[in-house]
Amino acid sequence: MAMNKNTVLGYATLIMIIMGVLLVMLAIFKYDEIAGYGFGAVGLGFFSIAWVFNALKGRV
Repeated sequence: MAMNKNTVLGYATLIMIIMGVLLVMLAIFKYDEIAGYGFGAVGLGFFSIAWVFNALKGRV
């Protein structure tokens, strides 16, 4: 299977979304103290980077 730029960006987007969901779930369910805010912020950052990867699909 040939991996062109669009499939690489698609897989990167999928991995970033999965990691973002895991980090947000850690923030919600495990860390009730101030560390939860950090995990939540990093999870939202993963979502925003995945959004950029998805927007770049087809243009690079």
